[in-house]
Amino acid sequence: YYVTALVHLLGPVRRVSALTGAAFPTRTITSEPRRGEVVTVEIPTHYSVSLEFANGAIGTLVMSFDLHRYPLPNLVVYGSEGTLRVPDPNTFDQAVEFSPLGSKDYTEIPLMHALGRSRGSGVADLASAVATGRPHRASGELAHHVIEVLEAADRSGREGTHIAIGSTCERPAPLSPDLPAHAFDS
Repeated sequence: YYVTALVHLLGPVRRVSALTGAAFPTRTITSEPRRGEVVTVEIPTHYSVSLEFANGAIGTLVMSFDLHRYPLPNLVVYGSEGTLRVPDPNTFDQAVEFSPLGSKDYTEIPLMHALGRSRGSGVADLASAVATGRPHRASGELAHHVIEVLEAADRSGREGTHIAIGSTCERPAPLSPDLPAHAFDS
C-alpha cells in the first residue's frame, strides 16, 4: 500500500537502495492457529529504503516488524511549497493535511470525491473506469512497477548496492471529484 501511495503522489521510482536486517533471532507467532509458537527468523524483518523517483524526488521508506509502537507519521511529503501529511493508505479514517512553507500549523484538505474516507473508493473508481472506457488506476503496469520496487529493496539489502528499476508506469491521475457515489448500486 505504501509504495503504491508514493507512486500515486510522486510518480514511478527510478532506483532503490536499502539496508535490511532482523533485530531478533526468533519471533512468537501472535495469530491463530499457531499463536504462541516460537519460530526462527530467516528473512529480514526491518527495511530502511531510499527511493529515487523518476522526477528527481527522493523518499525514505521504513518497513519493520521489529518496532513496537512508534511516533513516526505514515506518509509525509516535504515539498518546496510546504509539508503534506497523508494518512495511512491501509486505512481510510484520517485526514490529508497541509502546512504551507513558514507555517507551524496544518490545515485539513477537504475530500474531493463523493465516497469520502472509504476503502470502496478504489473499487468505485475501477467500476467507473470500466463503465466509461477510460483507463483505471489499478493497472497491471502499476502493480508490476510496485512489485519490482519491493523486490529491488530486498535485493539491495542482500547485495549492498543500488538497484535500478527497469519498469515504469504512468503516475495515476487523482480521483475525480465527481466519482459516482452510486458505483456500488446494483
